[in-house]
Amino acid sequence: MNFNSKNPFLNSKRFSSNAEPGTEVHQAQIIDYNQEMTVSGTINKTAILFLILCAASMVTWWMAFNGMNPMLPTIGGAIVGFVLVLISSFKPQASPYLAPGYALFEGLFIGGISAIFELKFPGIVINAVGATLVTFLVCLGLYKFKIVKVTEQFKSVVVAATLAIATYYLISWLFSLFTSYTPVHYGNSMMSIGISVFVIIIAALNLFLDFDLIEKGAKEKMPKFMEWYGAMGLMITLVWLYIEFLRLLSKLSSKD
Repeated sequence: MNFNSKNPFLNSKRFSSNAEPGTEVHQAQIIDYNQEMTVSGTINKTAILFLILCAASMVTWWMAFNGMNPMLPTIGGAIVGFVLVLISSFKPQASPYLAPGYALFEGLFIGGISAIFELKFPGIVINAVGATLVTFLVCLGLYKFKIVKVTEQFKSVVVAATLAIATYYLISWLFSLFTSYTPVHYGNSMMSIGISVFVIIIAALNLFLDFDLIEKGAKEKMPKFMEWYGAMGLMITLVWLYIEFLRLLSKLSSKD
């Protein structure tokens, strides 16, 4: 993401040093600081998205525990949420509209998938939520106190690992659809558990990239809509982290 500020004030000349003698210069511009991205603004919007996601998740959760099939809204929510993420990645300026939509549809997916795991492994959801929250707070503390610094090399490694995981998941899914191949990350073998642990570590490292994006965006005085973009990015990582914790805990529970 290019952090060159699009704020009109920063890209304009406030005063002209090349004015002709005796010429009045009226290039003063009113600064509206409410139109700039801030960390606090991004935090507030993250909280809004989180509330929307939780409210939506209650719908499919309620359906699953009241004898109704939640698969249609669960799968539909996942697909629509993914489409909204793709659109937002190409049109960040539309994030104020796309981010709440993402939280709504992703909430339907989260509620449904959580209910499925909970029905099979009672108590797993609260443990996954707790693990996700603790991971988030630990990463936030490490970033805030500069224990972990987000360098360009750090970004490159995390992004490369994330793309590798996404590619592996996609290829494994396609092979399992058209062949009898069973991906190694399925089941509860030590190899499968090890892969889950690795993926969780990479997902957690993505939190540092989200924190860095938000902080630098505020410092560079990016447009206000980037608060929604940053909040959406953070929510995407947290959802990913939560799902991976569900998968890991289910593997561990099935070994008992």
